[in-house]
Amino acid sequence: MRALIVDDERLARSGLRRLLRAHRHVEIIGEAENAEQALEAIRKLNPDLIFLDVEMPGRNGFELLEQLEDVPITIFTTAYDSYAARAFEASALDYLVKPISPERLDASLVRAGKSLRSAAADSNVAGPALRLGHSPLRQVFVRDGDHCWIVRLADISMMESEGNYTRLHFSAGSPLIFRSLTAIEQRLDTSAFFRANRSQIINLHWIEKVESEIEGRLVVKLAKGPKIEISRRQSLKLRQAMSL
Repeated sequence: MRALIVDDERLARSGLRRLLRAHRHVEIIGEAENAEQALEAIRKLNPDLIFLDVEMPGRNGFELLEQLEDVPITIFTTAYDSYAARAFEASALDYLVKPISPERLDASLVRAGKSLRSAAADSNVAGPALRLGHSPLRQVFVRDGDHCWIVRLADISMMESEGNYTRLHFSAGSPLIFRSLTAIEQRLDTSAFFRANRSQIINLHWIEKVESEIEGRLVVKLAKGPKIEISRRQSLKLRQAMSL
């Protein structure tokens, strides 16, 4: 498990590094003391896991995640227990209150390992999806006012274009992300996500029912979601993809 430590306090980074020595399956591939350094390191090193301090000079941990296109597994570290509720709302894997105890770290790493194995299994089932040589997205960070989430792509049932923004539909809500649908599409697993029409992309795993209209167009009903009309051209592709 390749990990990056992000914390503005040198002693905190050293302390966490010392605790992680007992976990030989964890390789510390780098450190960062602010959001700018972390952003560069994440893009360059592509860690499996980040230990992320919430409060840092300049941009905080949540603002850092907002800058990432693809979000690694995240464990928040903080000196303030009041951040716990927000960390869990963000769907972080876990949060550790400083000073970090070996027992809490052990439990967090067990969860991180399970999450990483689950992500690997999903990737193997879905198979390679590649457009323009990019690897498929795993999860994204979304902010809506004071609310924020780290959302697994597998949990998103549909994406809708709204100009330069894209609305993501998942169980906790349907917030906007400042990225165009076309830009996101380049990083989607094509075995899981399907362009239904000019403005909507659906998750094939969330299809509950498929209906055929007179003109040959298809209408799909998403689980716990609306009916989506598939364009005529895309209906042909969907029939082939689902062997209808």
